[in-house]
Amino acid sequence: MKQKLTLLCFMIASTLFAQEAKKSYSFSLEQSIEYAVKNNYSMINANRDVEAAKKKKWETTTMGLPQLNGSVNYQNTFEFTKQGAAANAFNPAANPNDIVLLAFGTKHVAIGNLTLSQLIFDGSYLVGLQSAKTYLQISENAKIKTTQEIKEIVINSYGNVLLADESIKILENNKKILEKTFVDTKEIFKNGLIEEENVEQLQITLSTLTSSLENVKRQKRIALDMLKLLLGIDLESELIITDQLSVLTQNNIDLVLLKKEFDAKNTIDYKIGKNLEKSKELMLKLEKSKALPSLAAQVNFGYNSFANQFDFLNSTQQWNNFSNVGVGLNVPIFSSLGRSSRTQQAKIALEQAKTNVAETEQKLKLQFEKAKSDYEFSIEQLATSKSNLNLAERIENKNQIKFKEGMASSFDLTDAQRQLYSAQQIYLQAMLDVINKKATLEKLVN
Repeated sequence: MKQKLTLLCFMIASTLFAQEAKKSYSFSLEQSIEYAVKNNYSMINANRDVEAAKKKKWETTTMGLPQLNGSVNYQNTFEFTKQGAAANAFNPAANPNDIVLLAFGTKHVAIGNLTLSQLIFDGSYLVGLQSAKTYLQISENAKIKTTQEIKEIVINSYGNVLLADESIKILENNKKILEKTFVDTKEIFKNGLIEEENVEQLQITLSTLTSSLENVKRQKRIALDMLKLLLGIDLESELIITDQLSVLTQNNIDLVLLKKEFDAKNTIDYKIGKNLEKSKELMLKLEKSKALPSLAAQVNFGYNSFANQFDFLNSTQQWNNFSNVGVGLNVPIFSSLGRSSRTQQAKIALEQAKTNVAETEQKLKLQFEKAKSDYEFSIEQLATSKSNLNLAERIENKNQIKFKEGMASSFDLTDAQRQLYSAQQIYLQAMLDVINKKATLEKLVN
């Protein structure tokens, strides 16, 4: 009994903990965009890319700053290298043809060294500084592009949830009306006033409508999970969206946007293209700089000590200091035209980058014209689909009345219902298109 009570308490505590750990979020579209810009997984990595670029820029800068390095070396010689010499070199009376073996050095050697070096001139270093700055600009522009793409995707995803939600409401209402019609028709059939075929036809329509409703409910769950993923929140968390599709659609009808001037040079894609062109230009400078001499200087300070017994830790051990200063000049003279070949390759790459920029500019102009046309058409389509929906509702209502009065068959009613259901979905999609097409246009214009 005691074990059962303990297990019950554990289960209750686990349930309460799970409920407490489950987070809940409630967002409007603007709040969703704001949250995603900070917490989306791609945005988090984009921010890290910028930080890494900043560190890379500083790393490149330090290459031209003073460098201080220290080293400590110890050598224990087990067997000395022998050097041969004529015997009479040390003993005039010895046979000059005899060879004596000599060993130089001590068994233990310790050396401590400190080196201060400074790059004085190197063309590659100067180009490297410019490249690091360009690399940082590329990372920053890539972050801006990621922000724009995340914003557009969040708008699309948020709209898909709203579309599914509105579709569920409409389908549930349609199902409710059709179920009543189906029940009434069965009663009329039982009284022998209509044929069984009318009942069966309505039953087919009802089954199809029920299946569509369940499918849309599943689609809503998927769309909601997709939005959670974009926002960077756990899929197990609860997410409530507060905007309404109809209100959001009206807020996104902006005729002034259609008259806004477009300059491809202000778009982030064009700026990224110019960044890449700049990087190719710097690669050309780098290849040219390799033909210039480089100059560096260094200062060495150190101590060494020698012993046949390991006495380096004794205070009586003798240590000998040394120091020197040096300047090194490296002058490229001849590379068998290797540098020239690399320079020509860099020139070709630069021309390719310029061509890509020109192509990007033309593509952006075309994208703007298409996005503008699509947005304008979506507004027109919204008005058309709303008018068609009103007509479909009147036609379906008239057929309902005619069917109940025996003046229309179930086939006529079914056709009118299908036309109404189609008009409803087209109208919902038209509302969503206004939101999505505006987001695409704004991404280019802004």
